[in-house]
This record gives sequence, C-alpha cells and structure tokens, in this order.
Amino acid sequence: MPALWIAHVDVTDADAYGAYIEVASVCIPAHGGKFIARGGRCEQLEGKAYPRNVVAKFPTVDAALACYNSPEYQAVVPLAKEASDRSVVIVETDE
Repeated sequence: MPALWIAHVDVTDADAYGAYIEVASVCIPAHGGKFIARGGRCEQLEGKAYPRNVVAKFPTVDAALACYNSPEYQAVVPLAKEASDRSVVIVETDE
C-alpha cells in the first residue's frame, strides 16, 4: 500500500536547511517518492503550526523507510535537525 512522508518544519537557519533540501530533493525521488506538497498555503486548524509542510508519496512504507534510513539521507538529517524544528511521520494510506 502507498505511504505518505509528512514533514512539518519551522526553519531556523535557512542557509543550512537549504543544504539539507538539496540532498532530500534528490534522495526522495531516487527512492520512489513523489512530492505532492512542498510549502504552499496551509491553514492550521488544531495543534502546533509549522510554517513549512512537505508531503511525499511513496509506493510503500518500506520504500519511505529505505529512503529515510539511506546513508545519503542520514548524512543530512543532523543538518536538518540543527537548522529547524521539525516533525516527520510516515503514514500508510488506503489508496
């Protein structure tokens, strides 16, 4: 079943986060992910608001996990964590 990688992000260091985005923008599609939302308008209805929201669709949860755990992606995770306050979740869909 397909899966969504959902990231809610508040960027605190735009330059450093930009370096993370360069790698993530290549790594996610390389593992079968397709971006369906990257920023854009959002309306926070409940919970903590994050200025940036990113959603990528993967063929399976395993594909999304393989991307997240890949050496290429893991190399920039510390950079993303230092340059932002973020939450990342992978959710299986029923499509």
